[in-house]
Amino acid sequence: MRAELSFAAADRLHRSAEFLRLQRSGVRFQSPHFVLYAGRLEHEPERSRLGVTVSRRIGNAVVRNRVKRRVREIFRKVMRAELPPRTSIVVIARGGAGALESAAIGDELAMAARNLSGRIAGRK
Repeated sequence: MRAELSFAAADRLHRSAEFLRLQRSGVRFQSPHFVLYAGRLEHEPERSRLGVTVSRRIGNAVVRNRVKRRVREIFRKVMRAELPPRTSIVVIARGGAGALESAAIGDELAMAARNLSGRIAGRK
């Protein structure tokens, strides 16, 4: 039994096909530093899943990994509770995301999760 706030390998999107399918068919939300796609994939597990993409344009490996860690942490603590169950989400970092503090990333992603959850619920 996993803890409520854990983030295991089963909570991540692994295959590029999953990323692409969400980008094609999911709902989209754009914030100043992130683009988010959310939706439900077939054969979705019980928990919501996250995929993060941070390109080299954001910064060096240290900066990119820091952004990914912060996004995962916000997903684990805040976004998962805001999203409907069994929802997958892809977060793509845009320019300037590497310079943000954790609180700013959290504010942007929490706002995006609220927006996306309303749009996903309206799509049913």
